[in-house]
Amino acid sequence: MKILFAASEAVPFCKTGGLADVAGSLPQALAQAGNDVQVILPLYQRVADKWRDQMSFVCNIEVPLGWRRVYCGLFRLEREGVIWYFVDNEYYFKRDALYGHYDDGERFGFFSRAVISLLPALEFMPEVIHCNDWQTALVPIYLKDECVRWPEIRGIKTVFTVHNIEYQGRYGKETLEDLFGLAPGWFTDGTIAMDGDVNLLKGALMTCDAITAVSPTYAQELRYAYFAHGMESVMQRNAGKLYGVLNGIDMERYDPAKDEGIIAKYTPARMTGKAKNKLALQRQMRLSEEAGVPVIGIVSRLVSHKGLDLVCKVFDQIMDLNCQFVVLGSGDWNYEQFFEQKLGQYKGRMGLYRGYNEELAMAIYSGADLLLMPSKSEPCGLAQMIAMRYGTVPIVRETGGLKDTVHPYEAWCGAGNGFTFADYNSGDMLYVIRQAVDLYYNNPTAFKALRKAGMTEDFSWKRSAEAYNDIYRTICS
Repeated sequence: MKILFAASEAVPFCKTGGLADVAGSLPQALAQAGNDVQVILPLYQRVADKWRDQMSFVCNIEVPLGWRRVYCGLFRLEREGVIWYFVDNEYYFKRDALYGHYDDGERFGFFSRAVISLLPALEFMPEVIHCNDWQTALVPIYLKDECVRWPEIRGIKTVFTVHNIEYQGRYGKETLEDLFGLAPGWFTDGTIAMDGDVNLLKGALMTCDAITAVSPTYAQELRYAYFAHGMESVMQRNAGKLYGVLNGIDMERYDPAKDEGIIAKYTPARMTGKAKNKLALQRQMRLSEEAGVPVIGIVSRLVSHKGLDLVCKVFDQIMDLNCQFVVLGSGDWNYEQFFEQKLGQYKGRMGLYRGYNEELAMAIYSGADLLLMPSKSEPCGLAQMIAMRYGTVPIVRETGGLKDTVHPYEAWCGAGNGFTFADYNSGDMLYVIRQAVDLYYNNPTAFKALRKAGMTEDFSWKRSAEAYNDIYRTICS
């Protein structure tokens, strides 16, 4: 099939979060499955010169956006079987940060309009345009708006993936015509209107041919108010076209047998390198160099929906279990200060890095014994999959992709690949942490089997690509 993948970020070109990992890996997996795949991204200032040097100029056009006609350049790069297109407009995209600007609505309205306007300049006319999050939410809407005047695009189907429903692209209703260039009917008929505002995400959900969420459990959770951030009625109304497809990870990139970025390589059959990485982590984080003491790690944004309040509530009880604890992340001041204070209380037993450091994250994945993810909600989550790939056993709350990837240890038969708890409760979390630490100390054979179970799981994008292929075929048939 001919698939155009539209996203606001993708590795290795530009990244702020998990969307970039998806957009950087899924198109390649789709191409390897026999599809003709092209990806279109904004040409941000952050895109490095080494990539710009490989680009060729395709064309430039004027893109209509409300009352404006805006310059739009198009550049092309081929990499690993995928054609990558970059939309150029320095006014909108030559900025230090990808998001967080006062005119983000206009910037991504322009990008979405450009995706449609540039279709004649691409090497194919796509059968499916696969859009991602609110930054591309206007693509299905503009496609519907243009197809009444442009017969060649009437057969194009759209898939819209919700990576995190919390971010919706919400603006005042006065933006509909002047900013986005849409007729009042899109608002008055309720397609793009939500609580008196323009809601771009709602417009995409209403107009696309298929909705996907980044895990099967998250797809189910989005029908309920607790998870849907006000969009539950929209998700319920469109439940017939909602699918859950679990994200993957790059199994070549995250391979402890080949990873040049860790201290020592290892495999499920030969784990001696894991101990060397643990020692290196202890040294780096100024922990006591005790090989027999379990290290629990957190690699996370320090914000409430990541479950940090549960950790704070029982932190001293966790440290009573004779373990070490390392935290990598930044976020809300109260959580940063809490861990800063505990760092002084538990010298030699706790390590803290405020901020994000990719090398340190990999050191934790490869050197820790346990990874803690007690999230209130987690659409998919990548950390638990990467940790398992490196033999670090996850402890998670059963939500979203955490529930779909981590299966609880069953002592009677040895099944499972980690530890889980269902209720959002600090006592339940502490109970399973105790289980995990107890298994580490008192049944090392079973703990080793848990490590191996995680390391041998198939988290590849090939599996995800097969599921997306099925969705594409369904909506195009």
